[in-house]
Amino acid sequence: MNSGEPGPHLRRPLRVVHCPVNVAGIPWQYVQALRRKGVDARLIVFERGRMHPQADLSLDRPHGLPRRLLAQTRAFAALLPETDIFHFYFGLTLVPKSVQFPILRLTGKKSVYHFLGSDIRGKTPAQLAFADRADARIVGNYDDRRWLPTADVVLPGVDLTAYAPHPPSGRARPLVLHAPSNRAKKGTDAVIRACQALAVDLEVIEGLPNAEALERYKAADIIVDQLKVGWYGVFAIEAMALGKPVVCYLHDDALRRTEEAFDTRVPLVAATEETLIAKLKPLVESADERQRVGAASRAYVEQLHNADAIADQLINIYTRITEGV
Repeated sequence: MNSGEPGPHLRRPLRVVHCPVNVAGIPWQYVQALRRKGVDARLIVFERGRMHPQADLSLDRPHGLPRRLLAQTRAFAALLPETDIFHFYFGLTLVPKSVQFPILRLTGKKSVYHFLGSDIRGKTPAQLAFADRADARIVGNYDDRRWLPTADVVLPGVDLTAYAPHPPSGRARPLVLHAPSNRAKKGTDAVIRACQALAVDLEVIEGLPNAEALERYKAADIIVDQLKVGWYGVFAIEAMALGKPVVCYLHDDALRRTEEAFDTRVPLVAATEETLIAKLKPLVESADERQRVGAASRAYVEQLHNADAIADQLINIYTRITEGV
């Protein structure tokens, strides 16, 4: 684990384990940023994902539930003495919740539940009551806070040094890029129909490792994220970090809350399946508009999604639950 100097908000070095999945690469980005702040942080996963394989340790669990539980239990037993805080993602824990939390309470260890959207969206308070077992609850945006109103909002972060701007081109026939993780949930059919009605080229990217996908994003002039979920994710953040204009569906209330909370204007172009053609047209027809929105998007990510600044938010939450401040 990292042995850097304590960050500015820490009274002592904290040992934090993020686990047990690396959804969209978000946990890995947090861990790297926390290390830069002097936190003793690492990421432990059940298995490495194909698109986001980064982790300090993968349990590489064997087949069969009993053998998987044995691997997870051994890992938890080894981690417990050297960990102050367990930072859980996606409603998952290293061992069954009925065992996990009594052990943490008995040993004085703290815990965080960090939800990333699809793991809580549409669920009832009763279905999410298990989250109260943790010492803190986090959601990734103000849209998801509808499901856990008392949760802290911590935005996904990216290391901006890894995203040099690649402004949109001035070509007359721009390239539109769409990278759905699930075509039905992202509205891919509507994206294809809209692009067929406009003077654009369309590239749909699916299943590529993140590093390879990023190289494709750099060539795009316009990015279409999703048209059904109601808020943007890591794909849109990466595209904005590259200086691309991004089109997606945004819930009005979440948009208002975000702009009020951060005293900023969200530069994404809001669209639905029905309005997509109309919202794309100004970007398709004007290279200047593409570049204007792209530049505003990069500035927005610098303001709201800088992983180093977001690490300070996590440190404040850790300090609150460990030291009561």
